[in-house]
Amino acid sequence: MIADSNSLSEFVQHLAPSDRIGLDTEADSLHCYFEKLCLIQISIPGHDVLVDPLADMDLEPLWNAIADKELILHGLDFDVRMLRRAGHVEVRRVFDTMIAARLIGIKEFSLAALISKYFGVTLVKGSQKANWARRPLSPQMIDYAINDTRYLLALTEILEGEMRRLGRWEWFEQICQKTLAAAHITRERDIDSVWRITGSSALRGRATVILRELWMWRDEEARKADRPAFHILQNSDLIEAARRLDAGESVHFHHLRGSRLERFEKAIEVGLTLPEENWPKFTSKPRSRPSLEQQRLFNEFKVCRDKAAEALNIDPTLIASKAVLEVLAENPQTGMETLLPWQRALLEGVAV
Repeated sequence: MIADSNSLSEFVQHLAPSDRIGLDTEADSLHCYFEKLCLIQISIPGHDVLVDPLADMDLEPLWNAIADKELILHGLDFDVRMLRRAGHVEVRRVFDTMIAARLIGIKEFSLAALISKYFGVTLVKGSQKANWARRPLSPQMIDYAINDTRYLLALTEILEGEMRRLGRWEWFEQICQKTLAAAHITRERDIDSVWRITGSSALRGRATVILRELWMWRDEEARKADRPAFHILQNSDLIEAARRLDAGESVHFHHLRGSRLERFEKAIEVGLTLPEENWPKFTSKPRSRPSLEQQRLFNEFKVCRDKAAEALNIDPTLIASKAVLEVLAENPQTGMETLLPWQRALLEGVAV
């Protein structure tokens, strides 16, 4: 575990000869509202290390050392976002082993499944939901963390060889770059829709107002306590409370007391008394029925996609999702522009 500046400076010197490094991250999203990077796992030939970003040290030497490296990640989106949040502003090159596995037709593409398939090693998953902000880490957590990068370099060689053999290396590069670009986009929270949780679509009228006020109350409580929102109340509790309160029934949660209970009751009062003109507005437009020509195009694109996927032995959605097929049917030119070159080549034979 690297937890001081001297150890970090010594380690980054070992990174210089390696163009590729295996990397993974752990965060505390299951235990805090304000998620933070808690651990960085790095593997290079001869070294499997853990870097502690919670320690009192400057990580800038590490960011500089890996700036031009190709990072081997499994499911790059989360790790890239966590690295950016911690100060590593731009990741430039990636090798996503999950994308690679899917592109060569592997159906079970979790990291554990790939390690089992290629190395005959069964990883223990006991630390998946651990609190990575706690120190010291237990031996079990350390083993779990190291295993997340220990096999990445060897796995990459296998997957790259197979992609090159199948002639899909350029496809892989295109997908990785598109996914990486998306991971660099900061997601803004839409306050008008963020409270519309699973099950909210079944509510109507004032029940939606109550749900919105309860969601806002819960979010504020979670912020104050720096705890995940589900530690305050589960989504299902919010839905049930909104439904019952709208029906004139009372609700009670034994763990809510004191000032938190007072704020909960205030949110209920606001939801029950808010004038109708201030209720949530549902502006979603009904989907227009596709024309016969659009239906024909959708079916032709789908048949073409599915045939290509079957011939390549890959998931059809790697070529085009249902949403993309719908765009293609509505406006082929616009739809084609959303595709990567290799995807476009597989679908451009459809008569439009």
